[in-house]
Amino acid sequence: MTTPSDQNKPPGAGSKNQPTIAVRELSKTYTSGLIFRKKYPALHRVSFEVGKGEVFGLLGPNGAGKTTFLKILLGIISKSGGNASMLGLPAGSRRGRRRVGYLPEQLRIPRHLTGYTALDYYGNLHNMKLSAIREKRDSLLEFVGLGGRGGDRVTKYSKGMLQRLGLAQALLHEPQLLVMDEPTDGLDPGARAEMRTLMQELRNRGVTIFLNSHLLQEVELVCDRVAILNVGRLRYCGSVDDIGDFVKQQAGESRLNVVLELGGDRDQVVEALTGGGGDAPEMVSCEASQTRVVVTARFTSQESVDAAVDRLRERNISLIRLGREATTLEDAFLQIVADKKPN
Repeated sequence: MTTPSDQNKPPGAGSKNQPTIAVRELSKTYTSGLIFRKKYPALHRVSFEVGKGEVFGLLGPNGAGKTTFLKILLGIISKSGGNASMLGLPAGSRRGRRRVGYLPEQLRIPRHLTGYTALDYYGNLHNMKLSAIREKRDSLLEFVGLGGRGGDRVTKYSKGMLQRLGLAQALLHEPQLLVMDEPTDGLDPGARAEMRTLMQELRNRGVTIFLNSHLLQEVELVCDRVAILNVGRLRYCGSVDDIGDFVKQQAGESRLNVVLELGGDRDQVVEALTGGGGDAPEMVSCEASQTRVVVTARFTSQESVDAAVDRLRERNISLIRLGREATTLEDAFLQIVADKKPN
């Protein structure tokens, strides 16, 4: 039974397996106009949790409510309704914010600073003692891939190096939650891979990473779970692997898209696949080379897939590869945010 005092507690309070972030029915409405007050709902009853040690992505088009969500979490603006907690404390509390590291999209580091003095500067903003900063900075720079470059002025740093220095300043006070805004935007492929490796290492150390990015291919590579906001409402929250099935369920699509790589003649392959009568799959695509035929087909059930494989074997057609067609995060995202209807 829920008591009135329970309702005033932040979600997750008192739990041994406390989530790093927990929001329940979180809402925010802005108003404009001096006389005719018009209301704009930025968030509408959003609920989800982020577990300790997760890499969690917050996604959504412009105007979806992502910035509003983060501002409420960090205490920059107040909520209109619901509950929100961060690290077991009410969202926006000073104690909670001291345990958060932040890597902005474009960290502006004064040009006259070196790697060392930049860390001195940002550590001072966290009220850290200079002796504590200098004790940590060499090992921290080594961790982010800037070992031996602490004495160089930041004007000599590449964009990837500046991003790694930004990560170092965000980790200087040993946060439990790291908020990263577009951490790989503008980086070359090698620097992106290095940043992903660092995020995975931080996750292994128990740091929770809350990631905001428009680079969906990067999110797909690094995130355990994602939440998708659209027009202020939560449209999806779950693993990247499950999002394709979610989209199909929402669309009422029950068929299985299967990719088959086969050895043999194209016509022979098509005849074998489509010769199942009413159980035959719908052919989506068929590409043939001298030695390979790659087919994407839509089946009605797993049984129809098994029957098609049997027909291929009866004709001595080699089955090189078979697997379900993957729905990319980008494809799923575009389908989810295309729906503007309220839940």
